[in-house]
Amino acid sequence: MKAEYGKGTSKYGPGVNIELTGGEVATAIIAYLVAHDIYITGPRTVTVNRDLCEGGNVYVDPSGYAVMNGVVVRGNNTVDFMPWTGQHDRGEINTGQE
Repeated sequence: MKAEYGKGTSKYGPGVNIELTGGEVATAIIAYLVAHDIYITGPRTVTVNRDLCEGGNVYVDPSGYAVMNGVVVRGNNTVDFMPWTGQHDRGEINTGQE
């Protein structure tokens, strides 16, 4: 998983772009099923648009935000420090997933 500020050119900010591998997309789909009381055991194939998924993308609009490792990363290119997480460098967005 890779999170970075988007490449948007809106006057409100670039947004936040979160890239997922195909495996991460499949895990998210399985988690969705579990959240809806559907459990699968054994081998499975997860497809997106009837094909194996190589990757996915979530774009957060400049008016929105994502919380990553307790840090609020806003689409308008600002980072809010969350006191319970310790110090945070305002540079690179760190999701803790890489």
